[in-house]
Amino acid sequence: MFRAVSRIFRTPDLRRKIGFTLGIIALFRLGSFIPSPFVDYSNVQTCLAGQQSTSGLYELVNLFSGGALLQLSIFALGIMPYITSSIIVQLLRVVIPHFDALYKEGQQGQAKLTQYTRYLTIALGILQSTTLITVARSGALFGSSSVSECSQLITNNAWYAILLMVITMTAGTGLIMWMGELITERGIGNGMSLLIFTSIAAKFPTALWAIEQAKNFEIFLMVIIVGIVIMGLVVFVEQSQRRIPVQYAKRMVGRRTYGGNNTYIPIKVNMAGVVPVIFASSLLYLPALVAQFNTPSNGTAPAAWVSWVQTNLTSGDKPFYMVLYFLLIIGFTYFYVAITFNPEEVADNMKKYGGFIPGIRAGRPTADYLDYVLTRVTLPGSLYLGLVALIPLIALATVGANQNFPFGGASILIIVGVGLETVKQVDSQLQQRHYEGLLK
Repeated sequence: MFRAVSRIFRTPDLRRKIGFTLGIIALFRLGSFIPSPFVDYSNVQTCLAGQQSTSGLYELVNLFSGGALLQLSIFALGIMPYITSSIIVQLLRVVIPHFDALYKEGQQGQAKLTQYTRYLTIALGILQSTTLITVARSGALFGSSSVSECSQLITNNAWYAILLMVITMTAGTGLIMWMGELITERGIGNGMSLLIFTSIAAKFPTALWAIEQAKNFEIFLMVIIVGIVIMGLVVFVEQSQRRIPVQYAKRMVGRRTYGGNNTYIPIKVNMAGVVPVIFASSLLYLPALVAQFNTPSNGTAPAAWVSWVQTNLTSGDKPFYMVLYFLLIIGFTYFYVAITFNPEEVADNMKKYGGFIPGIRAGRPTADYLDYVLTRVTLPGSLYLGLVALIPLIALATVGANQNFPFGGASILIIVGVGLETVKQVDSQLQQRHYEGLLK
């Protein structure tokens, strides 16, 4: 293992790529601490020290921004607008035939879809930065905090100051998107994923130390041991797949023979990745947001439905919240897998190139068989996603950790997924220059 790592740094091209990637990551983290114009940095730090946890969508966005959201920095929005726009463009392939046609055109059509994703990212950046500034001006960014400085985060409420803050945060989102593309082109690849990995990993020491401060060293050590076990189990499931064998018939094209080889279709247990967790978290935040806007500001008692929402749907340690969260993740997993994997399209492509599954007729029977296997493989995958997503909520109710608990939810799925993919990228580039790779 150590010899393989030493080979990485002895290879000039790979060493240059890793150095470039680390330099971009350092700039990305530096921008997370630079405050936006007209933001009172001292008041923000006071509120951060006094607040225990945020909830709902702000928790997720703050996680993906590496804590930059609550600091109102120039990179406050993080990579979240790009993630949202990518998911939207992917879902629009089902609704808009033109998008599906572009996707099937190959590299040129997908480059056009990437351009649409960039435009949508900037638009979402404008919308989300405006919302964030509005919430910060109202004093609700840190929830129901009793610290008076939390209502005085912005020093200038003039229209030009607000406009400059929106432009700065949106430009920060565009810069992050450009950094991610630079890592993909000139670094070790997976630029956007690596930036998300960096943001989440930056929160690990703070979250773990908060547990040690709130409890004791024995609880802290137990959390570390449980976290290592959870990470190992997540790696095992993320690598698990159902391989459907495929054979290709031999065919003559001129004097050459094509086909005749055996391969397989890998159907992963977790084909949806972290997307269902993001969908479920975002959807569960909507009732709390509506209830927040319907809470009387004069101190009178809120309506019955507002009180019910505030009691059951704003805190992750409530049983109803956990059950609903778990069921939503299962539903969104089936929904997202049905959109991203089309058995009929796969069956048609196999038939076009002379491929078939042994014992299954080509065409419609193949599509039905793939749908049968996909439906049954997705069930344990959805249950696995739901259980992993509940880990931070269980830790919130038992250990007293906040919802940024590192060994669970979206954080552990992204950390493991991106880590495995990055190791594979480095291994493949190492094998291009040496016969032996990083992995055994």
